[in-house]
Amino acid sequence: MSGDNKCRRCLLYEAGEIAALKGVSAYLETLDDDLKADESTYARRLEACLKCDYLISGMCLKCGCYCELRAALKRARCADADNTKWFESN
Repeated sequence: MSGDNKCRRCLLYEAGEIAALKGVSAYLETLDDDLKADESTYARRLEACLKCDYLISGMCLKCGCYCELRAALKRARCADADNTKWFESN
């Protein structure tokens, strides 16, 4: 997508960024489970990302990360340090 057609508040799959999603998924598969957030935490984080104004086409404009990647990492924190969307402590 280009220009004003960017998908706002969409994750990679919804934005049609299938190649990027496959790359993120492949990377996450290589990580030890102890580095990954549990499924409920991951889902809660993505839910918060979907409501965030900094999410565009699956990417966080605060940090440049793909939301699916950052949300999957146990020790990761919301990049919006001034107004964190993920309220749990890691």
